[in-house]
Amino acid sequence: MFDGSHYAIDENVAKTTQLVADAHAKGISIEAEVGSIGGEEDGVVGMGECADPDECKAIADLGVDFLAAGIGNIHGKYPENWQGLSFETLDAVQQKTGELPLVLHGGTGIPADMIKKAISLGVAKINVNTECQLAFAAATREYIEAGKDLQGKGFDPRKLLAPGAEAIKKTVKEKMELFGSIDKA
Repeated sequence: MFDGSHYAIDENVAKTTQLVADAHAKGISIEAEVGSIGGEEDGVVGMGECADPDECKAIADLGVDFLAAGIGNIHGKYPENWQGLSFETLDAVQQKTGELPLVLHGGTGIPADMIKKAISLGVAKINVNTECQLAFAAATREYIEAGKDLQGKGFDPRKLLAPGAEAIKKTVKEKMELFGSIDKA
């Protein structure tokens, strides 16, 4: 995954061109990003602007294997005043990029009907890391607040972290069902 969205499009194209060549020479797939994904990730703060479909095509034409495009999505938790995904933008990007699998970053908190519509418009990968982290934290907090870490060897990291790991598995299974990816490679 290369996030060149914070660069001007010419620099994003130049960097992505080199990374596509390097990755493909080693048999590795590469995902690139166009348009600002809202929220904060890796120190980069975006406002959730929609990507320019022509810029998406320019990056897609470089031979990337997946394309993440800003369509009003946000990393982290969505604010109550969030306007929703721009399906007009997503459709325009898909029309310009053809069969290229599209990626939806910031999938946590997007309503199921919007997720399903995004999938129908070419989204093939949806990132929900924040949702997994929230499930892990809640289950771990519940374990500690119940005092289970003070019972026997409940402080053992394998026991202490097990509820969080199980919560992540449950969240992933739920998302796989929603995304329609059960029994698919």
